[in-house]
Amino acid sequence: MHRIDFVRCAAAALAATLAGVRADARAGQPPRVRAPMLTRPIPRTGEPLPVVGLGTWQTFDPPRLTDAVRAELTATLRALVDAGGRVVDSSPMYGQSERVVGELAASGGVADRLFVATKVWTTGEQAGVRQMRESMALLRARRLDLMQVHNLVDWRTHLATLRRWRDEGVVRYVGVTHYQTSAFDDLERVVEREGVDFVQLPYSATMREAERRLLPAAAAAGVAVLVNRPFEEGAALRRLLARPFPESLRAWAESWPQAMLKFVLAHPAVTCVIPGTRNPRHMVENARAGVGRLPDAAERAELLRLLA
Repeated sequence: MHRIDFVRCAAAALAATLAGVRADARAGQPPRVRAPMLTRPIPRTGEPLPVVGLGTWQTFDPPRLTDAVRAELTATLRALVDAGGRVVDSSPMYGQSERVVGELAASGGVADRLFVATKVWTTGEQAGVRQMRESMALLRARRLDLMQVHNLVDWRTHLATLRRWRDEGVVRYVGVTHYQTSAFDDLERVVEREGVDFVQLPYSATMREAERRLLPAAAAAGVAVLVNRPFEEGAALRRLLARPFPESLRAWAESWPQAMLKFVLAHPAVTCVIPGTRNPRHMVENARAGVGRLPDAAERAELLRLLA
């Protein structure tokens, strides 16, 4: 393609995208993500996974599941899927989130388009089996995409069960998680020695301990990485939203949330980032971080300079 033809095609695509966004705005709907979301392969199988997913801690555990709340959460799941995302992460620790995800994914017609991950969070083999079976029932899943040992609780016992279940086809992938950087040494040992498929860990532009050893260890072991707390439970993002978004970042991001998520995704070991939200507009905003190019080393350094 000649350069002039490329420019014309790019301009036409941009105009169509902007027209769609304006139409969504006029209709009072969250603007849709109209370009393909980036994917990363799950190392064990090569299965492509969209790079932005959805966490459900607190967000999918409402005090009351009213019609309004049900509509909002269903719209959030639809926004994820419409944007090309698939990963929804939950846990029995998250109150009613498994039940709510299972119910709304089914009633909203998106259940078969999701990559559903949850966790086991108890001690003892039989207690773990009971809890995992209950989670699958709540999520309405005959086979679960990913079961993780939450915060490494009794991980040796549960990984023995999960390896059998993976061989039997009850679960597709197994993993381990933690939300505290103080657990990174233990996570690293499990990643290196235990043959897990996924590790879930906290990582952000302002919380970078994972870069030192754990992310390189996951890459070396061929373990997929789910990133939680990319906004540090909202604290980092609230500070940034009080500041204008700088022009120096606009070559690769449209907003502070996108910049924070793209920073995480620019690390080659990261497979998918799972920010939590119950707001469909925020879901769309987050999903846009999975579209277009990611920052290079100099651009990541510029973001870190601005955050210092």
